[in-house]
Amino acid sequence: MTGKIENFSESERLYQRALEVIPTASQTFSKSAMNYVRGASPLFADRGEGGRLWDVDDNLYIDFVLGLLPIVLGYSDPDVDKAITLQLERGITLSLATELEIELAERLVKLIPCAEMVRFGKNGTDGTSAAVRIARAATGRDIIVVCGYHGWQDWYIGSTTRHLGVPEAVRDLTKTFPYNDAAALEYLLNENKDKVAAIVLEPMALTQPEPGFLEAVRDLATRHEVVLVFDEIITGFRIGMGGAQSEFGVTPDIGVFGKAMANGMPISAITGRRDLMRYFEDIFISGTFGGEALSLAASLATLNKMEEQNVPQKLKAIGSGLCNQITEKLSQAGLGETYSRVGGDWWPGFVPNPDSDKDPILLTSLLRQELIANGVLMGTTLNLCLAHTEPGLIDETVSAFGKALASVAEALDAPDPWLLLRGEPIRPVFSVRS
Repeated sequence: MTGKIENFSESERLYQRALEVIPTASQTFSKSAMNYVRGASPLFADRGEGGRLWDVDDNLYIDFVLGLLPIVLGYSDPDVDKAITLQLERGITLSLATELEIELAERLVKLIPCAEMVRFGKNGTDGTSAAVRIARAATGRDIIVVCGYHGWQDWYIGSTTRHLGVPEAVRDLTKTFPYNDAAALEYLLNENKDKVAAIVLEPMALTQPEPGFLEAVRDLATRHEVVLVFDEIITGFRIGMGGAQSEFGVTPDIGVFGKAMANGMPISAITGRRDLMRYFEDIFISGTFGGEALSLAASLATLNKMEEQNVPQKLKAIGSGLCNQITEKLSQAGLGETYSRVGGDWWPGFVPNPDSDKDPILLTSLLRQELIANGVLMGTTLNLCLAHTEPGLIDETVSAFGKALASVAEALDAPDPWLLLRGEPIRPVFSVRS
């Protein structure tokens, strides 16, 4: 790739058009203009292939966003697309259940330690909200204790700064505790003794669990007769085929999976103990598209390929090697103390060092702006896929990082670095992960 990417005129035209009919001009906060430097970033995609994406101005990027993590094999994976095409000829949403539902459920039961029964949804919020309703039905309690990000429904989002529209009575039913702080969790359980229905936890996100933490959470849930829910929307099938619960050897009562399980097709899964899952027979969780067949077929094909090619291990190898080279580029640019690496090899990221004297919004905006200018699309994390093993792609990425970081360093040396932004700075939605 030669020259810097500078033309975003068609993105800007579509953005203005979209604002007339779509709030924020996007269906998803994390894909909206607020996550990029407006005027120096693409806002609309045209197509994707493998590990690359083209925007509507025909600019080409190595893509480390990947639709916010659903793309785990690569765009337009031939095996998954074939499964979708074959099912398309048989029907998308049929008038009765299909055998695909059984096949995929059986597959998940074999893969996931907590899974004795399975139900399907379309996104992560479907899954976590269903798990909460099961927990409340099973325990007869109302309070939910959470750690991490768990979707947009009232029961969770009411505990964040994005609680507009959520009744205060609902907000009061959700309590939060910091990751890796079992003592804080124990305090909440004691303070709300016999009132807590569930602990809903991302077993790992950008921070590694400290030794004994997940085991302590499991023990506390058991002692207080609370349903333990692992939100594995992100960890599922990326950290390992059995999720974080398999990786760390701690089994929850319910596990919720999604994102990577169908390489971009919309599907999620609620898995868990048989006695808890049987509550689906009485509580009302029912959706027209829960058994939509294209996503089921895509999921089976995705899981087959991921197992056959040991994709989780390959993602860890890509992440480890790439992060080592990026860390070296940071050091060469004199930014080794300005940005910090977070996350595991399977889902690594680079964020402003909290000890830096620079504004984190400025640091994030500059880095994203300069990576885009050099042909790399990235948010906070390097979202990895199998197609990133394409020959030369990682070398291109490292080269782009080197150029981008040199530009960031130059900007930070200027009298007013904010003037080096070629558009509006990013506006974080909110922060839930340390």
